[in-house]
Amino acid sequence: MADRALKTVEDLATAGLVLPDQLPDLRAVAEKYAVALTPTVVSLIGSGKTNDPVARQFIPDPAELLTTPEERDDPIGDHAHSPVKGIVHRYPDRVLLKAVHICPVYCRFCFRREMVGPQGDGTLAPDELEKALSYIAGNEDIWEVILTGGDPLVLSPRRLSVIMEGLAAIPHVKIVRFHTRVPVVDPDHVDEALIASLKKSGKTVYIALHANHPAELTERARAACARLVDAGFPMISQTVLLRGINDDPAVLGALMKAFVETRVKPYYLHHPDLAPGTSHFRLDIAEGQKIVSALRGNISGLCQPTYVLDIPGGHGKAVISEGAARPADGCYAVSDFRGAEHAYPPKA
Repeated sequence: MADRALKTVEDLATAGLVLPDQLPDLRAVAEKYAVALTPTVVSLIGSGKTNDPVARQFIPDPAELLTTPEERDDPIGDHAHSPVKGIVHRYPDRVLLKAVHICPVYCRFCFRREMVGPQGDGTLAPDELEKALSYIAGNEDIWEVILTGGDPLVLSPRRLSVIMEGLAAIPHVKIVRFHTRVPVVDPDHVDEALIASLKKSGKTVYIALHANHPAELTERARAACARLVDAGFPMISQTVLLRGINDDPAVLGALMKAFVETRVKPYYLHHPDLAPGTSHFRLDIAEGQKIVSALRGNISGLCQPTYVLDIPGGHGKAVISEGAARPADGCYAVSDFRGAEHAYPPKA
């Protein structure tokens, strides 16, 4: 296992994960989009396996330099629903709190790839965090706060404690949810100090774990999840349906079973977003519907995720299982949570 995170394409070449003659093209990718692989991720890939399903998620690819016409810098419309820095308020009863835009690893398909990384939107300064918390406190309809980013669990226990203590003072907030990859990509980071900081709010805390392939749920990752669940935090999953990684009912079913075995309830299966340079990961909706349909009846009901699309432009999530996303005029018609209908492009 590498003894440190790999953060440059030169690091990747030294580790044998890319070939030296690939470096010119990959440097151009790294100039646009952040690169980082933790030692845990490196150990899963091993040398010379750049096409395996874990490597494809984290090792840059020249295909990322191709931006297709339908792709956009802010594919799910965060900016349109950001009343103050660090807050996205798209739905009436919940907000996103983006306290940090740094991640332990950078997914090559990330829908916030223009916002995260060393060149991204950074970490909220103390006064910015105070304004974000004041916005939450001033909106009594907000029942749930979802910490995302970036990966909020990269924050130190001290900084997490400050956030959680701030939320503790807001009585109408009942649920705090964390979206994270940390338990799978840096499982040793889930320690007693981190767990103690997550309890500071006194609220009900959920952990949403992002993993896309069963190989990510190693024994160490499962042990990290066990520490969280045993500490009283229910866990749910988030997975992105990705070409060449999990676009196979057998692989996807094995992942969902692995979640359940780890006491993580399958939650959302995301259709890939229209982020720049990610077309090589996307399937057509009809392909995704066929894969998801193949899970029904073949694996336990406990293992069934909900297949969703974040409607471009900030209109929220729509369930797009068969019958929910309808072919119409050469596109798909999907309805948002307000009942408005939107067109979504087919895969080119």
